[in-house]
Amino acid sequence: MAGNNAGDDKDQTSGSEENFGLPDIEYKPLEETAAKAADQGSESSTPPPSSGSFDSYSVDDSKSKAPVVLTVVIILVLAIAGYLMYNFVYKPGAEEKAKKELAAKQEAQRKKEEADRIAREKAAEEQRKRDEALANAKPATGTIEVLNDRTRRYYVVVTSDIDDDLLMDYARKLSANGVSTKVIPPFGGKKFYRLAIADHETFALAQTSADASKGTYGAGVWVLKY
Repeated sequence: MAGNNAGDDKDQTSGSEENFGLPDIEYKPLEETAAKAADQGSESSTPPPSSGSFDSYSVDDSKSKAPVVLTVVIILVLAIAGYLMYNFVYKPGAEEKAKKELAAKQEAQRKKEEADRIAREKAAEEQRKRDEALANAKPATGTIEVLNDRTRRYYVVVTSDIDDDLLMDYARKLSANGVSTKVIPPFGGKKFYRLAIADHETFALAQTSADASKGTYGAGVWVLKY
């Protein structure tokens, strides 16, 4: 036994001398080392599966929102176009049309007033000429007419009376001065007889004639439709 231990100690001493006192190194074949390095490189270059899934989700989500965004854009464009059309096309056109209509109404009113003024002046001139002719000419006998039916004309009335005899006396007096008259019988619930010296188709003409006759027959001359 002693001899064997001594041999082991000699072998260990001999091995230590061969290693020059350095620790033991485990040697592996070169091919095995290269294969492990290749496997590690392939594992590290493989991307994580979660990255690809996230990118796919983002693209799908963007595609799903695209129609909504497009619809909102179209609505906004139409709203802006409608606003511009109303404020810059329709509204100015409507205002211009209203101005033209107002101007046309005002012009029509002006023409009507001008026509009425001319008619009044014409009637006044005719009445003046009649009065002048009566003043300068020899008086002729006027006529006296009693109206029985409504005529829808406007009469220049110089007097009225309940007693028709008194009214006829005044009519004969005017007739002697060359003035023709018309007697209007009572109507419309009134009991008065009226004596008219002229009649016209319109109230304006009759009123003008009445105003011109007030200097001769007094301020009580008025217009009556019969």
